[in-house]
Amino acid sequence: MRPPRLAKIALAGATLAINAAKAHKANPAPLREAARAARALARAAQDPTARQTALKQSAKAAAVLAPIAAKRGPKPLRLAAKLALAAAALAAPQTRAQDQLPVEHATALHTYPHDPRAFTEGLFIDAGQLYESTGEPGRSSVRHVDLATGRTLQKATIPAPLFGEGIAPWQGQILSLTWRDETGFRWSRKTLTYQSRFPYLGEGWGMTRLGPDLVMSDGSASLQIIDPATFRLKRRLAVTANGAPVDQLNELEYVDGEILANVWMTDRIARIDPTTGHVTGWIDLTALHAKAGATGPDQVANGIAWDAPHRRLYVTGKEWPMLFEITPPKGK
Repeated sequence: MRPPRLAKIALAGATLAINAAKAHKANPAPLREAARAARALARAAQDPTARQTALKQSAKAAAVLAPIAAKRGPKPLRLAAKLALAAAALAAPQTRAQDQLPVEHATALHTYPHDPRAFTEGLFIDAGQLYESTGEPGRSSVRHVDLATGRTLQKATIPAPLFGEGIAPWQGQILSLTWRDETGFRWSRKTLTYQSRFPYLGEGWGMTRLGPDLVMSDGSASLQIIDPATFRLKRRLAVTANGAPVDQLNELEYVDGEILANVWMTDRIARIDPTTGHVTGWIDLTALHAKAGATGPDQVANGIAWDAPHRRLYVTGKEWPMLFEITPPKGK
């Protein structure tokens, strides 16, 4: 099992165990340490710059978790403690293969308002117009947004309990994904009226154009190349950084011959060669995340839009109050 997966299990186990601790009238503070450590480890498994912070947090957590792991306390607490400790032991080697890749630290060229209630899943610019998709059941939508003001000009609602995901334009349509329902939708780009739906296998995360095709992510370390007319899978592209698989690939955008991909639970964008699947470098959004002031556990960086004619690149995040223009990886 790869360290990111183990860290996710540790986080889930710690969360469950906190509830168990309350039920047992035990002190949940050590499990909060486990949860914090697991979140940091999940980030560090994909983000080398976060490794030292994660390891320090893990060491702190280990000091309070070790007694619990040694059969002191209710069984759910012991299990979560063991998982968090195991994740701490395995996380560091996972990041070393990615340390040698170049990292560009993004700075804001311009800042625009963004709806702080928008749980951003997809973002693109087509014919100079900004479109966004949002997630969460009961809050999922596809939107036409005014870039200058952040105001929603048009909106199509994705009905609950569906969880909206990535979007991409194709021949006067917008295609949109859902997370785990294996259902996609076609909307009129001009009016955002519903046209039809289509099935696919597995989870839907991000999506973008790639020449005549679409490319779709599902949270794994591979991208799917899709025929947009039929939404049938044409091939898969394995994504690696110095030979190590890179999973949690989320929102996508094709920019200057590269696929840019948000890596979920990190402030990183991977720069992916669409021919080989190799990550050639990273864009670090840490400073922009801090500037946005979004501190919730789910308020991660997500959303990339490329205005090719004007060579303007935009990024945002889930429930961020700001959208930023940054310098494209290959420059203006």
